[in-house]
Amino acid sequence: MPRIVPDIVHNQLICVVAPSMTVRAACETMAARHIGAVLVLEGRSLVGIVTERDIAFRVVARGLDPLTTLVAEVMTPNPDTLGPNDHPEHALDLMCERNYRHLPVKAEDGSVIGMVSVRDLYDFVRHQLHTEVKARDSYIFGESYGASAHG
Repeated sequence: MPRIVPDIVHNQLICVVAPSMTVRAACETMAARHIGAVLVLEGRSLVGIVTERDIAFRVVARGLDPLTTLVAEVMTPNPDTLGPNDHPEHALDLMCERNYRHLPVKAEDGSVIGMVSVRDLYDFVRHQLHTEVKARDSYIFGESYGASAHG
């Protein structure tokens, strides 16, 4: 059975901001890394998550100033998390059920070890389906099915 770690999250550089940072600084961090969410840590403790949607709905739509609004004011506090041994299917179910696009991953000791995005899960599922279709075709049509006679 596939697991969140290492099948989805492996060698991930975690992007973190502090609750005392401004929303503008958090946005700059997200833009520099080309990501849609950052984890909010106080010391080593996960206290929240800030996503593009949080910024759009809780800052821009309300007319708040990103230069003076703090991450702590608009983050989603105490986010749901995944464990390293959770199944990708569980992550997808949780994301669909609660309308999330990102979920932090915490180790058993409570330390943050990564973040899973719906895009990560999509890539994983797509790869799994491709592998299963290939295996099915090989079983049904034989090992050489789809191999070029010329190459």
